[in-house]
Amino acid sequence: MANGTTTSNGKSSFFDKVKDSPVWKSMFRHGYADTPRNRILQVSSNVFLHLHPSKLPRHAVRVRFTWCAGGVTFLFYLILVVTGIILMFYYRPTGEYAYHDMKYLQFDVPFGMIMRNMHRWAAHSMVIAVWIHMMRVFLTGSYKPPREFNWIIGVNLLVLTLLLSFTGYLLPWDQLSIWAVTVGTNMARAAPLVGHEGPFAELLGVNSRYDMRSFLVAGRLVGGPTLLRFYVLHCIFIPVVASVLMIVHFWRIRKDGGISGPL
Repeated sequence: MANGTTTSNGKSSFFDKVKDSPVWKSMFRHGYADTPRNRILQVSSNVFLHLHPSKLPRHAVRVRFTWCAGGVTFLFYLILVVTGIILMFYYRPTGEYAYHDMKYLQFDVPFGMIMRNMHRWAAHSMVIAVWIHMMRVFLTGSYKPPREFNWIIGVNLLVLTLLLSFTGYLLPWDQLSIWAVTVGTNMARAAPLVGHEGPFAELLGVNSRYDMRSFLVAGRLVGGPTLLRFYVLHCIFIPVVASVLMIVHFWRIRKDGGISGPL
């Protein structure tokens, strides 16, 4: 290579031609010379390279400190998104077809059982990983200033993870899922303020027809409308909110100086 643009025989390499193309320059606009001083600028101004920090503190790469719990949780979330999108091609969220579609996916679709089990076990593993991550953050004092805002976001992500697991439990539409969700939604009747049997219910004027349980069940009993509501919550609403909070969560980690150090 001569001057970084030509090979030893004077001809430009294919990669150099690609880097000089308008398409490449529209994606990577750093334009800095490759010097030690400019490498951080190259990383920070590149949308792909900027996903990773330019430098890491020594403790941030120690498994015994971080347990890799945050990254593992995000990995399980990505697996859930990919496998969930594939499962949506074979599933209809109606009381008439949901159970049969699940059985068809499990026994007739090529690799359907593997895909469903990947989704199922990734969901269980994500719940475990996010609890481990929260415990690690608490034990290392990573919730303390200036990271208290990110701790609140993490608690909200924990709640959304549990809600994702709960709403997905009904989708197989078998007896186990129907009665488990029936018991779970019945507990919402005793929730403070939003449950008609809970404390302070009279402040909002909720009753047995308009409270948190009726919102979740879409009526009085678990049925077809409940399945559709849980499907929308599980596949659209909660993932969108969780993805936005994850973006803010990762951004705040970078803004707060990376992973917090040992106490």
